[in-house]
Amino acid sequence: MSATTNNAIAVRVPLQYIVTGILSLTATFLFIFWKPEILSAYHYNQYVIGITHLFIFGWLASVVMGAMYQLVPVALETQLHSEKIARRAFWIHLVGFIGIVWTFWVWNMKGSGYFGSLLAVGIGMFVYNIARTLRKVPRWNVIAYAITASLFWLSCAVLAGLYVACAKLWDFSPFGHIAQMHAHAHLGVVGFFLQVTLGVSYKLIPMFTLSEIQSQRRAKGSLLLLNIGLLGAFVGILVEAWWKEVFAVVSVIGIVLYGIELIAIVRARKRKAMDWGVRFFLSGMSLLIPVAMLSLVLSWPGLTLNVFTGQLENLYGFIALAGVLTFAILGMLHKIVPFLVWLKRYSPDVGRRKVPSVAEMYSTGLQKLSFWMLLVGFLGNCVGILLSNSTVVRASSGLMLVGLVVVGVNLAKILAHLRPAPMPKPLTAKEAVQQNAV
Repeated sequence: MSATTNNAIAVRVPLQYIVTGILSLTATFLFIFWKPEILSAYHYNQYVIGITHLFIFGWLASVVMGAMYQLVPVALETQLHSEKIARRAFWIHLVGFIGIVWTFWVWNMKGSGYFGSLLAVGIGMFVYNIARTLRKVPRWNVIAYAITASLFWLSCAVLAGLYVACAKLWDFSPFGHIAQMHAHAHLGVVGFFLQVTLGVSYKLIPMFTLSEIQSQRRAKGSLLLLNIGLLGAFVGILVEAWWKEVFAVVSVIGIVLYGIELIAIVRARKRKAMDWGVRFFLSGMSLLIPVAMLSLVLSWPGLTLNVFTGQLENLYGFIALAGVLTFAILGMLHKIVPFLVWLKRYSPDVGRRKVPSVAEMYSTGLQKLSFWMLLVGFLGNCVGILLSNSTVVRASSGLMLVGLVVVGVNLAKILAHLRPAPMPKPLTAKEAVQQNAV
């Protein structure tokens, strides 16, 4: 039995989170298609805040938590601390994020505080579970350090979110509403989602391409600079200080180091052909370039807020969330989900009967179709945001919505393999004699 099988948890647990995430992502673009002003107008209003939390907690957090429950034990050669905690945390997380999205949508800040607290409990259970798992890691590496740092920033982001909600309700904060909202967002998006994506990719991309990390020093340096930059940028954004630009530069240098290392890993690969899962991921990582450039522009001390710079802020957030993270995570899911289902359904039968390969469980054509639909829709939304054009946003979001339906069809095709196979026909007397003869 392999280490992967020994350390893996029940497949139902990560799949619950992953399916919830895909449904939430689809619901996000359904809302944007219905109300395109969410992207084409300035982002400080109840609808944008509600949909942003649906995207972050419904899509990103659900999928990342589900994947980490599966990947952390396998990647770090240990066992998850508690599968029971993971199962219970899912239902708390589900009720929490649905409640907080609804209360933000109707602008019920007291209700947002209640459901935000419930959401914090679910995330706290996740952090505790993974932290206890990390204590059992036999050999620490860059991936373990990235996951540890990401858990810290996730905890800070949740606490900051509760603070923002309370400050808005009782109006006691010394910080500006926009400043504290932006600072809170960077803790979660950069500190948790981006860092865990970069950290885990140091394990998965070499695995998927038959390569290896080319420079441990460069890999560690990329994450160290990202964390230093985030800490300084968070404080700078919160107090609206001029030196936030300095720390934005530090973060960008960390991203550049990551890009150099990723290119080196891909160039050293032994598997020359790249499947659509890897292409999805690399496309997402390439979008770090415009995100980094926009971060430097938007952190410039003398920048004034007007209609255009407000849309630049929208574009910055959209590229980071719907571009970098969404394409990267969808790419990982194209690799992870088929393997999880294959491991559950077919690994016990290897050597006993003919089983399909992992690649035979999904449609490469559907992967290719969804990639191009999502990419064209994403680029169209970027144009619609810059032009503040609701019509362009609606059309582009509609295209992304159809692309996500294609992703869902492919996912359903994979999950269908979990159904019990029909019992094989009994051998005839002649077949039995032939088999015994062999």
